[in-house]
Amino acid sequence: MSRQTITLSDEVWIALKETSIKRKKPVGQIIEESLRAYGIKTRENALDLLRMAQERSNLSEEEGLSLSIEETRKTRRR
Repeated sequence: MSRQTITLSDEVWIALKETSIKRKKPVGQIIEESLRAYGIKTRENALDLLRMAQERSNLSEEEGLSLSIEETRKTRRR
């Protein structure tokens, strides 16, 4: 596991430390759990999700690509 440096506001740092104490978990673990809950995935986890979605889909590769482009465009218009 690598060590990283991040910059947080004083308010967030205090809340993070309080949470760490209440849950009896290291700050790093709280941050990692929060990132995962927010949807941050490792490349391997993201590829696993993609494979599962492909296996459950009844779309051809072309249909899937077309649908993903259409949905991306809808989202970007908002």
